[in-house]
Amino acid sequence: MLLNLQPPTPLEYFASLVQSDAELPLMEAAISLAQDEYPELDLEQTLSVIDNMQARLRKRNAQQGTALERIHQLNQFFYGELGFSLNSNDYYDPDNSYLHHVLQSRRGIPISIGVLWLDLARSIGLDAYGVSFPGHFMLKVLLSQGQVILDPLTGKSFSSHELTHQLQAQIPRLTLYNEETMPLGLFLQSASSREIITRMLRNLKEIFRVQQDAGRQLAVMERLVVVQPQDWLERRDRGLAYEALGRTQEAIADFQAYLDFSREATDASEVAQKLHVLKNQA
Repeated sequence: MLLNLQPPTPLEYFASLVQSDAELPLMEAAISLAQDEYPELDLEQTLSVIDNMQARLRKRNAQQGTALERIHQLNQFFYGELGFSLNSNDYYDPDNSYLHHVLQSRRGIPISIGVLWLDLARSIGLDAYGVSFPGHFMLKVLLSQGQVILDPLTGKSFSSHELTHQLQAQIPRLTLYNEETMPLGLFLQSASSREIITRMLRNLKEIFRVQQDAGRQLAVMERLVVVQPQDWLERRDRGLAYEALGRTQEAIADFQAYLDFSREATDASEVAQKLHVLKNQA
């Protein structure tokens, strides 16, 4: 019997991490997103850096006191001593989404900084979660008397008025809601690990779309299809990337899958036309 001794590809490794919702390791999966750009990335070394940060935080007895006191200690350590903040000089740099780079530079975007804060918060016993708020990833900590919503870039809490104001600014993007029926609580639900990884990947997908880098965009889309196998829009978009790169057979397969499961989609006829043309070219 022959054994396959080849190490898994980055995509195969990622697929093994995200196959189960119950056991999806958020930090390891988030770090692994950089493997397409940095194939020599040492995940274990990056995880050990985070472990060291946790140990330093616990030495300050940060797991003691009330939840609000622990949040205060964590924020002093994370934003004050370690100096994590927004990369305002180059917000759309892909490196802002790669956690090993964020750990080195101490600069990132809300979701990458938020994932690191979240891991430290849980290490000191805080009941903390990510929140996929429109336009700006946020953090949430459950308290005995309610919850507090935090900005991952500063650790400062938002009032209900501030959250409502931010949500109102997103109304043009939220086609299902209007200003009168906009349910704030709906947008403050805890995000699952799968949802957080998906949002990180979609950020990268948009960056590479704007840069017109079909190759790098495709690598991200491969992961999106793995992490969201029932999202047929992602399958359609991967087909478009395959088409742009001249990979006709793969594009045909993705367009066909999209049409099979999304026959009522508004762009179904357009995709069907693309599929017809590609099949005639194959």
